[in-house]
Amino acid sequence: MGLPRFTCPKGGDGESSPHLYVANCGPAVGLPYETIASVFGTYGEVKGVCATDESGTRVIVSYHDKNSAQAAMKALNRRPCSSLGGRLLHIQYSVQSLGKVNNTDAVPVSTSASDLDIPGLYLMHDFVTAQEEQELLAAVDDRPWQHLAKRRVQHYGYEFRYDIRNVNTKHYLGELPSFVSPILERIRSFQTLDHAADISLDQLTVNEYPPGVGLSPHIDTHSAFEGSIFSLSLAGPCIMEFRKYATAVWQEKTTSSSDVGEQTSEKNSSFIRKAIYLPPRSMLLLSGEARYVWHHYIPHHKVDKVNDSLIRRGSRRVSFTLRKVRKGPCQCEFPQYCDSQR
Repeated sequence: MGLPRFTCPKGGDGESSPHLYVANCGPAVGLPYETIASVFGTYGEVKGVCATDESGTRVIVSYHDKNSAQAAMKALNRRPCSSLGGRLLHIQYSVQSLGKVNNTDAVPVSTSASDLDIPGLYLMHDFVTAQEEQELLAAVDDRPWQHLAKRRVQHYGYEFRYDIRNVNTKHYLGELPSFVSPILERIRSFQTLDHAADISLDQLTVNEYPPGVGLSPHIDTHSAFEGSIFSLSLAGPCIMEFRKYATAVWQEKTTSSSDVGEQTSEKNSSFIRKAIYLPPRSMLLLSGEARYVWHHYIPHHKVDKVNDSLIRRGSRRVSFTLRKVRKGPCQCEFPQYCDSQR
């Protein structure tokens, strides 16, 4: 559920906890997590070892009890450790902190699409395995990224043009990469989606979101894509909010930090709000009313509240959004939201 964050206890260094903040220690200085866990395991059962940040030189070692942490602190703090390359470790007690949670704009969050009662919205948990997830991430990390204002993207099949909020159907980038073939096959064979077998998806956008970066409310442009949009979440979780406005709301200007589609102004408060939790490896399908009418939006939070749990987003979230490029005008049943019929 994302990378935990730890801070010093309010009582200062004298207040012990099962968690140790260990500086001068980590993969960046040649110490794998397994080695660190083994050395600290001498003093008690280690619950886990994780990074405190992206530097690779500071870790959190978590025990099941305070006594083990106290023993490790006494033996290793500010002393060279021969088993860890002779490094001088700087250790403090630490407690978990999920950071600031934005509750001023809270909306109840569901974990099932059926709870939202939005026609055409589906969520399939564990659509890919953990191993497949790592293989997909490795595949895109081997390819060049395009940098936007707050995130990175890759386009396949056709490039989405953020300046015109559409694709240039005359500029074909080639077939979708082979690493998404298993995903496409799984989409076609998914039994509960009777219409999925006829879908020939030909456009892929890969988005990488850093912590705290979300997505502006928008509807994917009707004239750009056909009626089914699939989005696979990898690496980190997030909350996606859906908004149905009383009347169609359009904003003519867009920015490079926006995703595909039409955007809407936050000033318009006349809308219905519903939200869903998207865990890693889940597949979201927008079709029918969910695709054509409801704006979707990812709040710019680092911590999300799901029921009574606080869930910190990971160090990155990567989404694979698969679509079918539309070759003619849209003739959907929702003309008030349709750019082709306005």
